[in-house]
Amino acid sequence: MKKITLLMFGLFQTFTYAQTQDLAALASGEHTGMNALFDDKDNLYGYVSIYSYGKSGEKTKKFEYVILDKNLNPVANKEFEGDITAASYLGYVDSKGQIILKPSRIDYTLVKNKDLFTPVSMVIDPKANTVTRKIYYDYLENGTFKEINEPKNWKEQRKENREEKKEKGYNYVSAVGELKEGGYFAVEYKDFGKYISNNSLMKFDKDKKEIWKYSYNTNGDKKNFSTLTVLEKDEKYMYCIMKKVSDDKKTFNLVVIDMQTGKEVSSKPVTGLSDETIDNIDTFYAGYGKLDNDKTFDDKVVLVGKTFSPSFAQLGFSRLIVNKSDFSTNVKSINFKQDLTTYLPKINANGYVENGYMLQSRDMYFMSDGSVGILAEKYKPMTEYTAPKTTDLVYIYTDGDFKVKDVKVFEKEKTRWFNNDYLFSQYLNDGKDVVFFYRDYQKDQVTKEKKWNLFINTIIDGKFKQEIIPISEKDNFVVTPYVAKEGYILLREYNEKEKFNKVRLERLNY
Repeated sequence: MKKITLLMFGLFQTFTYAQTQDLAALASGEHTGMNALFDDKDNLYGYVSIYSYGKSGEKTKKFEYVILDKNLNPVANKEFEGDITAASYLGYVDSKGQIILKPSRIDYTLVKNKDLFTPVSMVIDPKANTVTRKIYYDYLENGTFKEINEPKNWKEQRKENREEKKEKGYNYVSAVGELKEGGYFAVEYKDFGKYISNNSLMKFDKDKKEIWKYSYNTNGDKKNFSTLTVLEKDEKYMYCIMKKVSDDKKTFNLVVIDMQTGKEVSSKPVTGLSDETIDNIDTFYAGYGKLDNDKTFDDKVVLVGKTFSPSFAQLGFSRLIVNKSDFSTNVKSINFKQDLTTYLPKINANGYVENGYMLQSRDMYFMSDGSVGILAEKYKPMTEYTAPKTTDLVYIYTDGDFKVKDVKVFEKEKTRWFNNDYLFSQYLNDGKDVVFFYRDYQKDQVTKEKKWNLFINTIIDGKFKQEIIPISEKDNFVVTPYVAKEGYILLREYNEKEKFNKVRLERLNY
C-alpha cells in the first residue's frame, strides 16, 4: 500500500469539512472502482476500493483491495489473484460478516472467445485480512455435495442439461447457500420443461449432514402445482408464501417454517388482494431493475408491491405486513386514480400523469409504525422516433394504515436517455426519518449556463426540507456523490488526466 496522504480539496464551501481520502494514493494499481458496504441490517459498514495490476498468469489477473471504514480510514488491504476474465469487483457483506468481492464486469480483452469463463467471487475475512476464492457447492440428486472449483461455461452446462433431460425426462436443479449461524441451506426440484415438481428445502450442519427436509409440490403437473416464495428468514423462522394452483384456481397461504426442525408451525390464508398482486408481492421491478421493496423489523416484515389487475396492468401499490408474534398478515392498497388525484390531478388509473409520462418507482422507505415512503419519477418510455425521458420526482408518503398522508412533487429539468438523476437515500434518527439525494442539470439564472446541482431532501417528522448544492465539473474535475454514514454524504472528485481521485465526507445540515 502506498503512503496515505490526507488532503483537503475545496470544491464546496457549503458543508462542514469532515475527512478526505486520496484513492489514488492507497495502492499503485489502476483504480477500477469503489462501492459502499452494508451489513445485514442495512447499516453502512464502510467501503471497498479495487485496483488492478493486469495479467499475472494464463488465467489470472492481479488485483488489490483496500477496505475503508465509514470514516474513510483504511483498515485493511491485500493483493490477490483473480480470474483473468474479471474487469473489476463489487463488494458486499454476507450474513456471516465476510466481505464478498463479486465480479462486476467481464473482461473480454485478454482471452479468446472460446476460452471465456465466468470469473469467481473472492471472500475476504476482515478479522484475519485473508482473501480466498469463494467455494461453491452443488447438491446432487443422490444426496451428496460436490465442490465447484470453476463454473462451467454456458455451452458445457447446456450440453449436460440436454443429455440429462434425454436420459431422465427432467433436469434436476439445486442451489446451495451458507447460513449465518453455520451450516448450509439448499433447494431442489425437478424441471420437466413445461412444469416442475418434487420441490424441497433442506438444512445441513457444518459437516453437510442433513438436519431437516421440507418437501412440497411432490406431484406437480401442468395444471396442479405449488410454489413457495421465501419472504424472510431469521434464526427462528422462515416466512413464506405458498401458492397452490388447481385448474387455474389459485390460493395463497403464509407458511411459517421452524428453522430448527423444518416443521410447518403455521399456515394461514392471505387474501384481500388480487391473485396477480399476491403472486408478485415479493418483487418490484422498475424500468432500471429490481427495487428493494421490503424491510424487516423486530416485530414484523413489511413489503410493498405493485397492485395488478387480472391483465397485469398496474393500478397502484399494495402493502403486506407479516406479524411475527401471531403469524397473521395485514394487507392495504393505494390506487392511483382514487388516492392520488387530489395531489396529482391528471393521474389516471394506470399511473400516467400527463403527456405520456407515467410514475416509475425509484426507491422506498419503511418506518417502524408501518408507514411507507414511495419515491417515483415521471418517466416517458422511448418510441421508434423518440428517446426515453424523465422529469419531476414524486414522493408519496403514507401513514401507518397505508393511507396517503402527503405527496410532494420535486420539479426537475427533462433528462433524455438516462434516468439516473435520482442518486440514493439513507435513514436518519434511528430509522425514523429519511434523506434522499438527486441531481438536476439546471440553467443558472445569472450566467444562463447549465450546471449540475445536488438536491438534498430531508423528511423529518413528516416535514420536508431541501438544500441545493452546485456540483458541476470544475476545471475538468468530475464530482460524484456517494452514500455515506448517517448524517453525511461522500463526495468524489476525479480527474483521470491528472490522476486525481479523492473522496471526502461532509456533514449534512438538518
